[in-house]
Amino acid sequence: MSDKKKLQEMYRRTVLEHSRHPRNFRRLDAPDRTAEGFNPLCGDKITVYLDLGPESIQTIAFEGTGCAISLASASMMMEAIEGRPLSEAGEIVQRAQAMFRSDAKSPAQSDIEGLQALGGVRAYPSRIKCATLPWKTLQAALNGTTGAGRISTE
Repeated sequence: MSDKKKLQEMYRRTVLEHSRHPRNFRRLDAPDRTAEGFNPLCGDKITVYLDLGPESIQTIAFEGTGCAISLASASMMMEAIEGRPLSEAGEIVQRAQAMFRSDAKSPAQSDIEGLQALGGVRAYPSRIKCATLPWKTLQAALNGTTGAGRISTE
């Protein structure tokens, strides 16, 4: 099996697993920050909740509705971000978004633990917004001070 086919198979398996059993899919009672994201083209909606420690993300959770790709992307993001220092979380968000935009495989993109399979979405350009919505929503939450922010992929 070629490397491209292996990546596509890993992508399919991973997306199905995370969309059927999303990690940290719940509302936090009193989050320090929240942000809502919406893709009006397909109806995907994601809300990200953050509980922050002095220097790190103590708890991250999400709620949402949408396609398998947006839910899987949010679920994988939960695993990649929880417990990370705030500065590192922002860097991971930027690297993940770069991974979706480029066909070039660079160390900065391929070393994000657990997210390599999600890079397979590049084979489906119309679905890239589905995959990036949770990451843009998290970025809005990280940039916020308190309360809710709302983003759209229009």
